[in-house]
Amino acid sequence: MAKLRTNSEKLPVVSVAGVVWHPKGGATPRINVDGNAIWVPAVAGITYNAKVGDNCIGWAADHLEPGVSTRHKDDTHNASYLMLSCIGNEATIKSGDAKGEKGFVTGKHGGCNHVIIHFPEEVMEKMSIDDKIGIKSKGQGFALLDYPDIILRNMSPELLEKMNIKEEGGKLKVGVAKMAPAACMGSGLGSSSSVTGDYDITLFDEATVKEYRLDELRFGDIVALVDADNRHGYSYRKGAVSIGVVVHGDSAISGHGPGVCTLITAKSPLIEPFIDDGANLANYFS
Repeated sequence: MAKLRTNSEKLPVVSVAGVVWHPKGGATPRINVDGNAIWVPAVAGITYNAKVGDNCIGWAADHLEPGVSTRHKDDTHNASYLMLSCIGNEATIKSGDAKGEKGFVTGKHGGCNHVIIHFPEEVMEKMSIDDKIGIKSKGQGFALLDYPDIILRNMSPELLEKMNIKEEGGKLKVGVAKMAPAACMGSGLGSSSSVTGDYDITLFDEATVKEYRLDELRFGDIVALVDADNRHGYSYRKGAVSIGVVVHGDSAISGHGPGVCTLITAKSPLIEPFIDDGANLANYFS
């Protein structure tokens, strides 16, 4: 793995905080891509039986978030909580029966604006809705000193150190669990910001899913989006490559699917992904 020169020592470590957020849902069904009403669990809460490393496809759920979903109760503060939290940041429970236990950030889900955190199973059993969570945020503003045209987003220094990255010929070769063409990207496309959430890989074309083995996607997978420019939002650009992490599960709703939070991106072909089946947050942190 490459030892990349970065500005890590100049990044501030800033406290941000949220609470365990109650699941959403109510009397209105969701309408799937075939026009049928579905009634399934959706986002938020504590999901005991889904975690990073598990397959994220086929759950009886919509946009399932693995582990613990959190948010700040004040929308203004939540905007900072969402933006400043980075994948791999340390999270500590600050109240309740599991006070003092630690986990790490695994995702940021736009729209509902949740920060998703992994805690061990035995810790989640002691947690409750409204438990307070503190995160040592570090990563926004992170930069590669020798690659000014490669942009880092939502990336903690700890995650960069653990990823399978090689330097070769002025480019970065990055190990990813899966690749997906930009043509698959749906909900979130066109957003002006890639630091406050994710956008979705749609899985409605069976031939594409089979070709890229997207039915094997896991929560926490590091993935490459080919011809996708995520520097200042989510857009299509031939030759661009963006590396991200799968943060939530699939969806039967048109234009939606597993969500990807951006980590590394460039508008020109400076990033060359290669398949590494071990490229998952579960293997890096837990």
